[in-house]
Amino acid sequence: MPGRYRSDTLEQRISIERLEQAVNIFGSFDENIRLLEQEFSVTVVNRDGELRVEGEPEDTMLACKAIQALLTLSSRGEAIGEQNVRYVIGLVRSGKESQITELTGDVLCISAKGRPIKPKTIGQKEYIKSVLKNTVTIGVGPAGTGKTYLAVAAAVQAFRDKQVNRIILTRPAVEAGERLGFLPGDLQSKVDPYLRPLYDALFDMLGAETYQKYLERGNIEVAPLAYMRGRTLDDSFIILDEAQNTSREQMKMFLTRLGFGSKIVITGDVTQIDLPDGKASGLKEAMRVLRDVEGIGICELTNADVVRHVMVQRIVEAYERYETAKNGGKGRK
Repeated sequence: MPGRYRSDTLEQRISIERLEQAVNIFGSFDENIRLLEQEFSVTVVNRDGELRVEGEPEDTMLACKAIQALLTLSSRGEAIGEQNVRYVIGLVRSGKESQITELTGDVLCISAKGRPIKPKTIGQKEYIKSVLKNTVTIGVGPAGTGKTYLAVAAAVQAFRDKQVNRIILTRPAVEAGERLGFLPGDLQSKVDPYLRPLYDALFDMLGAETYQKYLERGNIEVAPLAYMRGRTLDDSFIILDEAQNTSREQMKMFLTRLGFGSKIVITGDVTQIDLPDGKASGLKEAMRVLRDVEGIGICELTNADVVRHVMVQRIVEAYERYETAKNGGKGRK
């Protein structure tokens, strides 16, 4: 990667082995490379089989590190999009760009449409590693970090590999400020709104037809947490979603449902608790009580692991700054 100075700027050159790599790195309508240029105040030109990066020396070096990291992802078959670019920029700014090699090649599951599902951030990779290794994994983090989606993907793959013969997805039916009790319909139609994100993830992994077949056979169960009471769940992959809205009693009840050959994943966001004021979150207590228990992994994802629209990440960060300022610089209570 030769470089040369022009007055107070530095030009670096990066060889591109294949045209497809350059196309992938630049993105649709060059949107990826424009984002890099904007973030690092550099110009990037593709000429004669190489990328020429020019700007202030420090900015140029950072931009080149980001491009090399993106090339690493591209060489392993990753389609580069805005989320990849923003994540790599964050790694480069924190001096962790070498970690990008850890993300290559780990396909967790194949969706119904043939799309490979794999962790997109280092935090997600650690989360999945914990899910595969431990009997119980608690994954907490803000909206958009893939907690539920990746857990469902792991469950589907375990089911396909015949490691379990049943997938059980559950949520506490706690109302987030809205009252559903007087809506028309039977009990199932009233709780369906709470469980919709779980249905959506399963549809994506299995397809609606396969999902319906397994549901009818009893291989898949999607139900409110209250339905778990009094049961022992053997040979099952069990996911408790939105666990921040469990009470202490509910969490203990759920954890003690674990049977032989089963695995539990608990997901939640401790910044979005909808319990009545003064009622303790079972998730927050479980994280304290179970932290040192063998066979239990606790993974805390951050806003750096948000893989939704960039605005989700900005919103999460804005709320964190607000909470920190409100609590006198001490962060969330």
